[in-house]
Amino acid sequence: MSLSTVLRTEHGRGAVVELPRLALVILSGDQKGQEHVVSGDVCRIGKTDDNDLVIRDQTVSRAHCEILREARGYLIRDLGSTNGTLLDGAEIREAFLRPGAILTVGKIELKVRTYAERIEVLPSEQQRFGEAVGKSLPMRTIFGLLERLAPSDATVLLGGETGTGKDVVARAIHEASPRRGRPMVVVDCGAVVANLIESELFGHEKGSFTGATASRQGAFELADGGTLFLDEIGELPLDLQPKLLRVLEQRSFRRVGGNKEHRVDIRVVAASKRNLLAEVERGKFREDLYFRLAVVPIEMPPLRERLDDLPMLVEHLLTGLSGEEPSAPPLSIARAALEALASHDWPGNVRELRNVLARAAYMTRAAGESEIRIGHVPVGSVLGGGTSDLVATAFDLALSYRETKARFEEAFEKRYVAWLLEHHQGNISAAARSVEMDRKYLHKLAKKHGVHPSASDDD
Repeated sequence: MSLSTVLRTEHGRGAVVELPRLALVILSGDQKGQEHVVSGDVCRIGKTDDNDLVIRDQTVSRAHCEILREARGYLIRDLGSTNGTLLDGAEIREAFLRPGAILTVGKIELKVRTYAERIEVLPSEQQRFGEAVGKSLPMRTIFGLLERLAPSDATVLLGGETGTGKDVVARAIHEASPRRGRPMVVVDCGAVVANLIESELFGHEKGSFTGATASRQGAFELADGGTLFLDEIGELPLDLQPKLLRVLEQRSFRRVGGNKEHRVDIRVVAASKRNLLAEVERGKFREDLYFRLAVVPIEMPPLRERLDDLPMLVEHLLTGLSGEEPSAPPLSIARAALEALASHDWPGNVRELRNVLARAAYMTRAAGESEIRIGHVPVGSVLGGGTSDLVATAFDLALSYRETKARFEEAFEKRYVAWLLEHHQGNISAAARSVEMDRKYLHKLAKKHGVHPSASDDD
């Protein structure tokens, strides 16, 4: 029984998600005919109210058995019950369920039914999901999917290049879920020292290793009842992956150096800039852990593939930057500066855009202004194309060194003159004085490169 989520796009329609489901139909006892759908990762069965499936029968133990969702299927495990757990008439400690099997808990029989829940997800009519914004079809398709799945406990795996907003989407998922009133704990698996990552995740007891001067809760304990965001999960050391897999499957763990079993109720969201399927093929990431995390896989598109969203993103980011200094006038951006931003390929994606706008906002306010112009945009980042574009233009094996140098200098001249004039509101005299350049020479360069002042030439 495969538990892989199927996510595809049908021609002319939105995304289609097929979620594997398991249901238990009660065949005997006072609750005969009732059906319980196992939608989470763990389903505990017993006669007390703290179980997921409560069967009120004297032959059923308080905590009788549990069903765990694993990569290979659903695993039934007896929890030391008094009257035992049977699968198709045979008593078991643990075994994988199969469709149509009869599970006997005490003297109550349950039939195993499996099916795929097919969800067609149309692009959202909204242009944002939490703090993630976009009007492009790829983003609205993602928003439509998250609107359906965020309220559930489904594990989500976010992929995509660095800076595409995976952390923003993870927080939005938490805020759109019933767990929003509980903690969201973030662990950056790539930023924690390898020999401390186990303690970071599971905590440790006092004296369990050198430097452990006191007991410490780990991320799993701190996130109990809420959401655990495992960022850059692809950086997790291979030897620790089986331990993480066990905890994700059983929702229980022991602290480093401890013997007590801690149970937690959490939702897991993971993210990685790596292609984890490729890492599985290379033997760098466990296949069973990948399928355990990729219940709902979502790939975040790079900014260069959704430049239609750039104006909206800029407005959204500038609103946030304006909020950092509420006493200052709200920030806006000139059309020419926005066009310059659109000409960049954005290898750092939305994170790079925010950094560029933050620097531009600082320069704008330092000049006592509130509108970001071309002169406020860092030259090395975007004006007239990115650095990679300039290098690609400058270096050509068909050209001599002298020709290459001339082309490079010409590109520099045009960008520099545009920046300088914009910084001085088109005043050639002021611009020339500021950089100790002859006014007539600057005017000549502006005319040569078609860079026309946006204001008069009066001092």
